[in-house]
Amino acid sequence: MKKIDVHIHSNMWVDLQGNSDVIRSASPKELRETYDKLNIEKGILLPIVSPEFRRFMQSNEEVEFLANKYSDTFFWACCVDPRMGKNNAESDLTYVLNYYKERGAVGVGEVTANLDMDDPLVDNLFYHAEKCGMPVTIHFSHKKYDNYGLIDDVGLPKLERALKKFPNLKILGHAQAFWCEIDDNVTEQSREDYVKGPANGGAILRLMRKYPNLYCDLSAGSGYNAMTRDEEFSYKFIEEFGDRLLFGTDIFRSGQTSKLSDWLDKAYEEGRISKENYLNVCRGNAIRIFKLNLPIED
Repeated sequence: MKKIDVHIHSNMWVDLQGNSDVIRSASPKELRETYDKLNIEKGILLPIVSPEFRRFMQSNEEVEFLANKYSDTFFWACCVDPRMGKNNAESDLTYVLNYYKERGAVGVGEVTANLDMDDPLVDNLFYHAEKCGMPVTIHFSHKKYDNYGLIDDVGLPKLERALKKFPNLKILGHAQAFWCEIDDNVTEQSREDYVKGPANGGAILRLMRKYPNLYCDLSAGSGYNAMTRDEEFSYKFIEEFGDRLLFGTDIFRSGQTSKLSDWLDKAYEEGRISKENYLNVCRGNAIRIFKLNLPIED
């Protein structure tokens, strides 16, 4: 199955200057080689617009440039820091989001600003993303300072508030502070670590059953760990929510790869997940949710 990667990063300076000593981002050409090995057709390139993330920021214009130059490899999403527009919860972000949408942006993300998820500034971003019909990919965080991503508490109460307040906004959950909630036995320590062992569904299962606008980004070590810590649970989880789980890699640095592609292939080949849900997770959901101009079946 040719997959669609809903979560990928790259940097044009690596490709254009050929020097990754400082940033060490994966270049578009490196990603194309990795994609061919992993049987991935295209990825959605996500910018880094908030200063908390790393040592550099990345503009929407840069990812648009890369997606246009390497159109055989990328779609692209835009992102807006919630503090944009004079740090004002009344800022008209619809104007900004529609500008990028008209230029080809298929979603909003990755949101990495280290603000509480119920901050009025974040509400404003969610309001305008919902108004523009653009899905939002969120990096979840468990703490303020020395971290990045929107902050929620154990049990994801702030996420539930957002799902309820913005019912037409598709929210994609991502990162360990999100995926640790696949089980009820969550501690402050486990919100940082890749927990092993049995999973009972936790807050994620409860919220998925209650709110149809919650989606799960399976990318990175956090998503892979969530799927592999208790495989019998994961197969059932995929069968129940196969229409709201999305394949991704979150490859960021040169030389990185992903184990999730092979794991999904094996789960399907061994009859652990249905063909319908295998297709949905690998590409169908991404095409429907982000309205990509690709056939559902490759």
